[in-house]
Amino acid sequence: MEISLKGKTALVCGSSQGLGLAAARELAASGAECILMAKTEAKLQKAVASLDTSAQQQHHYVIADFRDPSWVEQMVNSLTESRTIHILVNNTGGPTPGPILEAKVHAFTDAYNQHLICNHILSQAVIPGMTAAGYGRIINIISTSVKTPLKNLGVSNTTRWAVAAWAKTMANELAPYGITVNNVLPGAMATGRLRAVLKSQAETKSMSEEDVEREWLAEIPMKRFGQPQELGNLVAFLASPAASYITGTNIAVDGGRTPAP
Repeated sequence: MEISLKGKTALVCGSSQGLGLAAARELAASGAECILMAKTEAKLQKAVASLDTSAQQQHHYVIADFRDPSWVEQMVNSLTESRTIHILVNNTGGPTPGPILEAKVHAFTDAYNQHLICNHILSQAVIPGMTAAGYGRIINIISTSVKTPLKNLGVSNTTRWAVAAWAKTMANELAPYGITVNNVLPGAMATGRLRAVLKSQAETKSMSEEDVEREWLAEIPMKRFGQPQELGNLVAFLASPAASYITGTNIAVDGGRTPAP
């Protein structure tokens, strides 16, 4: 099975920490040259230094804030002027947890800009190069909420479904050009985002975080939270030649928690 990514360049978004960094590490370990994109330079510098260089590849970073689509557009257009991006990993922080009826209108527009609009801007910029190269992988890290809404994540549920529909539409349009588009759906992964959601639910339910954590673990057949590397492994596979006939899919990495197949 061919999973080598030598000679391929990956742009990995939201990659200074968490799931984005985990994805970048596995892509680099498979031989890809990685360009990390996030908003905090100090974290990006540390993240780049942690990437594998055994294939003699050089890794880079660019600074952009996904709350500002015009900034993201400027950065990605600058990148694509000088190189082909073969692999795009769309990923950024999730919206603030909370019941949907308590969400302000701007929370929805902010989330759409940060997720759907930025994903679209990035994809439009890299697709011409992918088409010319005859090789492209667009991988969106979203959420298992595209299969079933999650409690206390009203804005996130709404936005993630929109991204999934956008991705499936684009997968169908790009398939003839050898470009695949797939969604990776993390469940409860051991990241800072998980701790924030547990804290929010604890406050909503007037419970301790430990009790909420026990409730969550009871719903996961594997009885543990996932490790970021486990999601990164799937991203690296989907980015590889071995996944050339997989497109338009939603693949959960959740220890079996999602009730929908």
